[in-house]
Amino acid sequence: MGKTIELAAADGYKLSAYRAEPQGKPKGALIVAMEIFGVNSHIRSIADGYAADGYLAIAPALFDRVERGYDTGYGPADRQTGIDIIQKKINLDDTMKDVAAALQSVASAGKAGIVGYCWGGRVSWLSAAKVGGLACAISYYGGGIPGLADLQPKCPVLFHWGETDQSLPLDQVKAFAAKHSGETHYFYPAGHGFNCDQRESYDAASAKLARTRSLEFLRKHVG
Repeated sequence: MGKTIELAAADGYKLSAYRAEPQGKPKGALIVAMEIFGVNSHIRSIADGYAADGYLAIAPALFDRVERGYDTGYGPADRQTGIDIIQKKINLDDTMKDVAAALQSVASAGKAGIVGYCWGGRVSWLSAAKVGGLACAISYYGGGIPGLADLQPKCPVLFHWGETDQSLPLDQVKAFAAKHSGETHYFYPAGHGFNCDQRESYDAASAKLARTRSLEFLRKHVG
């Protein structure tokens, strides 16, 4: 359904992105922020799914500045490589430029939101605070978000949290949710990565419910 295109960020950097077009006129646009595993088959399938729901979906390759075309599976070595990239090599200010480039590229579709998973969930939260022009943001189990509680979003944000997520202690998440009680928070009886049907932590019931809620949120804020 989708195709790979090139985006130009404000600093002149060119990065790739996966773009999935809806049938007919878009209801709006949605940026899909990847996990630490790149714009892989799962992220492309998410973009395709939202395109099937009527949104122009774009998944920018947010690791391109470090390693172009990054695309892995979910094994322990893949996970460690991804963690090393986000901890040692990624400049989040550059990531915000890349998100802004994706947003600009879908401007013709009308209002736009962002949805992100894992590290992309953190990117969604950062984008809500730092990238102007977003209509809403959705974050799935965003790593490190409790440590970014001082950010103030410029748009409504929906958070999906897993109650048994080992990488996000529930007490820290609850404290974050209390501090940002004006945003929407949902908790699921699931672990980290529960939306991804390629991971052992996949929880079909939680993933389905979270997606229904995400679509409702998009209908309300994007179109």
